[in-house]
Amino acid sequence: MRNKGQVALEYLLIFTISLIILLIFTLPLTQQSIENTLDISNTLNTKSDLSKIAQTIKQVHGEGQGSKQKINIQSDKNIELTIANNYISTNLNLTGTNKQIKINYKSNLDKTNIQLSKGENILTVEWPINNEKMIIYKNQ
Repeated sequence: MRNKGQVALEYLLIFTISLIILLIFTLPLTQQSIENTLDISNTLNTKSDLSKIAQTIKQVHGEGQGSKQKINIQSDKNIELTIANNYISTNLNLTGTNKQIKINYKSNLDKTNIQLSKGENILTVEWPINNEKMIIYKNQ
C-alpha cells in the first residue's frame, strides 16, 4: 500500500515538472504573439486615420475654392503628421522598430506638420476663396 502512494507522488512530481517546462517555453512565444498582434492593430488604426484625412483632402481639392471640411480623428496616442501636396505620412513606433506609414493623394497643400494629441482631434481642411493653396489645421 505504501508503494502505491509513493508511485502516485512520483507521477504527480513528474507531471508538475513537465507543466513547468511547458510554461517556460510557451509563455515567451505567447507574449511575442500578443505584441505582434498589437503592432498590426496599431498600424491598421493609424493607416485608417491617415486614409480618412487623405479622403477629406481629396474631397476639398475636388470641390475647389470656397470648400471646407472638418474631420474628427480619435487617437490612442500622440502622433505627428507630415502633410504635403501629394502625401500624408507619420512614423509609428512598433515593438523594437519604427515604421513610416504613407498615403498618397493629389492636392495643392503646402508641406506642414500637425501634432495629433491622445484623444479627440478635429482637423479642418479648407480652400479659401481667391487663394491658390489649400490649408489644413487642427482646431483647438
